[in-house]
Amino acid sequence: MKNVRLEELLGYVREGRILDAMREFYAEEVVMEEPLYGTTTGLEANLAREEQFVSAVKEIRNFAVSRMAVGEDTAFYENVMDWLGVDGNEYHIEQVSVQTWKDGKIVHERFYYSLPA
Repeated sequence: MKNVRLEELLGYVREGRILDAMREFYAEEVVMEEPLYGTTTGLEANLAREEQFVSAVKEIRNFAVSRMAVGEDTAFYENVMDWLGVDGNEYHIEQVSVQTWKDGKIVHERFYYSLPA
């Protein structure tokens, strides 16, 4: 897996093209895990979950990646994301994504972040 592929994915996210990124970079059988939503299996189910997030975002204000690394079939990145919700609230998250890639697509992704108390 090349660093370029991960950088392309992050570029989509910076542009607010999250659903396009999923269609381009995620395998049909992808499994995604995160603290808030648990485990979601399959691209269609993950797209539906992500559509809920995207519909709640009025404006992405910041998406900054501080670290990333790429191995043969594994990649990770650490990022900060700030957005304005359609509810008028400001949101901030600091997270790490660990991905497993196969044939140029993500087959597994796990997000690590703390949930608000």
